[in-house]
Amino acid sequence: MTDIHPPHPHKQRAGLNRLWHATGYSLAGLRAGWGEKAFRQEAILAALLLPLSCWLGSGWVETAVLAASVVLVLITELLNSGIEAAIDRIGPELHDLSKRAKDMGSAAVLLSLLLCGTVWAAALYQRFFHG
Repeated sequence: MTDIHPPHPHKQRAGLNRLWHATGYSLAGLRAGWGEKAFRQEAILAALLLPLSCWLGSGWVETAVLAASVVLVLITELLNSGIEAAIDRIGPELHDLSKRAKDMGSAAVLLSLLLCGTVWAAALYQRFFHG
């Protein structure tokens, strides 16, 4: 059986051309994320915490864990915003599955924030109170 739909033109790109376009789409995604208030707040906090992770971490592993926990929040927020945008494109009416998808995306953001806060609290405790 043959596919009656031709392949999407974006899927036919290869090499540097594909990389160039993929980078453009990623930057567009970051710009779209910046339009979301929660992402903006988290990105501003990340701009402070990422350099601070270099000071607070006592070695490269601690520094990487601190930085990764911050970046994970940004990643999760972007994915949550993508889920919300896809659900909103389907339609504005209330639906149990739409609510479930949005709630689960929100829960993922909450878990990433809790993880980040716990990692940073432990690092701060180790640095200032445990010696």
